[in-house]
Amino acid sequence: MLDIQFIREHPDIVKESQRKRGESVELVDEVLRSDETRRESLKAFEAARAEQKDMGKKIATAAPEEKAKIIAQTKELSNKVSEYKDTADQAAAEYTTAMWKLSNIVEPEAPEGGEDDYVVVKKVGTIRDFAAEGFEPKNHLELGEGVAGIDMKRGVKVSGSRFYFLRGAVARLQIAMLTMAVDQAEEHGFTLAITPTLVRPEVMAGTGFLNSHADEIYRLREPDDQYLVGTSEVALAGMHENEILDLDNGPLRYCGWSSCYRREAGAAGKDTMGIIRVHQFDKVEMFVYCKQENSRAEHQHLLQMEQEMLGKVEVPYRIIDTAAGDLGASAARKFDCEAWVPTQNRYRELTSTSNCTEYQARRLNIRERTEDGSTRAVSTLNGTLATTRWLVAILENHQQADGSIEIPKAMRPYMGGKEVIEPRKWEA
Repeated sequence: MLDIQFIREHPDIVKESQRKRGESVELVDEVLRSDETRRESLKAFEAARAEQKDMGKKIATAAPEEKAKIIAQTKELSNKVSEYKDTADQAAAEYTTAMWKLSNIVEPEAPEGGEDDYVVVKKVGTIRDFAAEGFEPKNHLELGEGVAGIDMKRGVKVSGSRFYFLRGAVARLQIAMLTMAVDQAEEHGFTLAITPTLVRPEVMAGTGFLNSHADEIYRLREPDDQYLVGTSEVALAGMHENEILDLDNGPLRYCGWSSCYRREAGAAGKDTMGIIRVHQFDKVEMFVYCKQENSRAEHQHLLQMEQEMLGKVEVPYRIIDTAAGDLGASAARKFDCEAWVPTQNRYRELTSTSNCTEYQARRLNIRERTEDGSTRAVSTLNGTLATTRWLVAILENHQQADGSIEIPKAMRPYMGGKEVIEPRKWEA
């Protein structure tokens, strides 16, 4: 949610942000109109309520012959007060509805356009020339099946399409990757949190995921009415709902480990092979609460953390600055790190990091105390540090001609010293 005072004073900035996103510019005027109606109706209610209180005081001191008349006037005014309250409540509800539709204000540096209008910030690493090495690379599913590590067939049998089993060395590889991510996060001062994967609707809405991404979220209805998270960002944001945080000693930095669930709505026929787009996966997510003026620096810090992890798994990647029209509702700016996938001859997203400024904190009522004793909203940020999809890039970029996979050096201590995952047949 945005600051209504900012919208009143800078409607043109908010409208420009909406335009860059490809969202309704007229919504800004709707918010301002509803804000005006809300304030006027509240003022009318409070004036009538004050008059009602004054009338009540007059009854106690009125002469007997005047009391009946004043009591009648009081009853008539009471009805008006009730009507004014209903009007004020309705106006407040309409204002809140309009406000919650607005997306965060895009940072001016974010590129314009949609999904394909990103800007490449930089490229890192060398893309392997498999032809020069004398063999055709296999895709991650062929490799995973070849080492008895990815079982899509039985995953579908148990749970339906886009589910899978990770087994043996590939399962260990995922645990190694996630554990390495946690170790790195803790080295940088992050606190590990294993988070709930079911959240209340208010928390899901507060993070901004019930806007354009609502159809991607699994919902448990009666009798529970809860949502399955698609990232631990949701639980970590909700963890300090309705709290006043102490940020005087620096940001609060969390590292969340959880299973995640996404419908991947609208992606039918796209990336259905293997584990690129699946309904369940594991992820280590960074989440930060900081002072408003520090959010940009924290954003760069999270991006550096992601690059450090990608360097450890030794895959070529690029960083893109996501265009405004491809940002989620909460993000003011987002950078993605995309790894090279040899068999697709393209880069694919492995991480994203978003600066959500005060948008989520306002919706979840998360504040800090200022020097003058008042409170203000904090800033929140998030960033992926490792997730199941990383296995795609690791397997394909580290494959050998015989179908084995060389384990990145940084991961070997987490794999019991193992250096190579050898081909093997399924035991069952």
